[in-house]
Amino acid sequence: MIKIIIVDDHAMVRSGLRLLLSGKEDIEVVGEGADGDEGIRLVRELRPDVVLMDLSMPHGKDGLTAASELNSEFPDTAVLILTMHDDDEYLFRAIHAGASGYVLKSAPHEELLAAIRSVSEGNAYLYPTATKRLMNEYMERMRRGESGDLYEALSEREKEVLSLTAKGYANKEIAEQLIISVKTVETHKSNVMEKLGLKSRPELIKYAVKKGLLQFE
Repeated sequence: MIKIIIVDDHAMVRSGLRLLLSGKEDIEVVGEGADGDEGIRLVRELRPDVVLMDLSMPHGKDGLTAASELNSEFPDTAVLILTMHDDDEYLFRAIHAGASGYVLKSAPHEELLAAIRSVSEGNAYLYPTATKRLMNEYMERMRRGESGDLYEALSEREKEVLSLTAKGYANKEIAEQLIISVKTVETHKSNVMEKLGLKSRPELIKYAVKKGLLQFE
């Protein structure tokens, strides 16, 4: 049996999901919660296989915060996000929080059941168009030079110039810190932009943020 907890702030949604799932021989709904705090408490108490979690819950912890905490404390419990938000930002945030799956509330019942069974076996599940979006995002990052391999292709001096430029230092200031000429700084900066496929300073800053290069001493 797949033991499930339903966490959603709408009682009618929880009742509908319980009704749907209770008719399945391999699924047992063992608890319900109205917010992330209740969801975490129920997981600690009941140790389910899957938590069916809404994203937007106005009271207590939201679904993303709860998913992140559950992923840290109970890595063997799969969190399946069930939401109305067909949005890239929420999708990527859910994945970053450690959710095992992401399903829309508008999806057919068969898709939800397939998602539950998939994540209960340790797999990940995304609705079909979300998978395509992730692939597109991955390809775009590769094109823009956001992979570790391209960063490692930079020389140590180029990495220093990249970090200082992203932190807002002017070429002259960078030259003084690194004890090199302004002309050399400009050459390094040009090489960095070319190697990483970046075309502007905003793109460079965005890249540096994602790489964690903006740590000020």
